[in-house]
This record gives sequence, structure tokens and C-alpha cells, in this order.
Amino acid sequence: MQGNIGIIWIKIAAVYIVLGIGLGIYMGVNENFALHPVHAHVNLLGWVSMALIGLIYQQFPLIAQSGLSRAQFWLHQLGLPVQMLMLTLLIQGNTAVGPVLGIADIVVGAAFLLFLVNVFRNLKA
Repeated sequence: MQGNIGIIWIKIAAVYIVLGIGLGIYMGVNENFALHPVHAHVNLLGWVSMALIGLIYQQFPLIAQSGLSRAQFWLHQLGLPVQMLMLTLLIQGNTAVGPVLGIADIVVGAAFLLFLVNVFRNLKA
């Protein structure tokens, strides 16, 4: 991964807020709010969490340089789109995607766990 990882997190977060707002507008125009859990997760796990992680990595570059931050980045970036797609399909009635959604949930959860370990291991007062 090239460049400043904090900036990369923030840029991807900006993409997620546009996706989240776009989904919200789509639901409003169609007066169909069935996908509101996807909308909420895109905004929280995509926009808010990723922007905060990016800002933290900008403020504390030592933790941004660890191998944990790179592993966390890839788990989050690979897991979240799959998680959102599977959640969308599940809401639309495709219950067969449940196991894939569960795996994606675990992948994203593991990314947050790596963030926790990274912060406690590498953030020094």
C-alpha cells in the first residue's frame, strides 16, 4: 500500500458517505425504507468509523505504520462491501446468503479487533 494510510482511510470514507446518502435519497424517493439497515451500516462502518480511523492514524502516525494497521485496512476494505451486499440480499429475502454475511461480519469484526490491539500495543503517552 502506497501513501499515507490515514489519508487513504479518509478518502474511502468519503466514498462511503456518498454511497450512504445516495441510498438514503433512493429510499426516500421510492418511499421504501426496507434497506435502512444497509443505509445505517454504510454510514456507520463506512463513513464514520473509517473517517475516525483515518483521523486517528493521521494524529498518531506511529500506530499507522504498524503491520496491524495494514492488516486491519485490508480486512475492513474486503469485508465491508461483502457485508453490505449480503445484508442487502438478506433483507430482500435471500436467506441463503446468511452464512456469507456471517463470515463478512467476522472479517469486519476482526478488523476492528486489530485496530484495538494496534491502539493498545503501539499508542504511547
